[in-house]
Amino acid sequence: MSAVANPATVAECLRVGAGFSQGDRNWIAEQFVTLDARLASFHADATELEVSVKDREARGQKVTLECWIAGRQKIVTTSSEEDLHAALNDVRDDLRRRLNDAKTKQEPRHNKHLREEGHTGTDTPSTDDDTEATAHTGVA
Repeated sequence: MSAVANPATVAECLRVGAGFSQGDRNWIAEQFVTLDARLASFHADATELEVSVKDREARGQKVTLECWIAGRQKIVTTSSEEDLHAALNDVRDDLRRRLNDAKTKQEPRHNKHLREEGHTGTDTPSTDDDTEATAHTGVA
């Protein structure tokens, strides 16, 4: 896989929406920094994140994290956790899972047998297709 010239990061792509102020942005970005590894395969100028909260610190608050990546469906994650930090962790972790799921679905089909078998397939004879897959992915 080729590296993205300008990879997306939370610090670059995060907007704070309703219920948060610009002053909240830095600590939220720090809490979301673990998303950077997953976002790095997307271009920063084609990726947006927005976090918002309804009824902040009140009973029934709802935190929403939306992710837009060009060429893909919007991903929306929500949490009704009463603790704001727990709710932010919840939406962050859910987004990471959903990005991982989307990435798996987007992988080239010729790698599918590698994912399903869980090994390199050394017990099967090599074919030209296997050699080509190895050349592109670096996986034997």
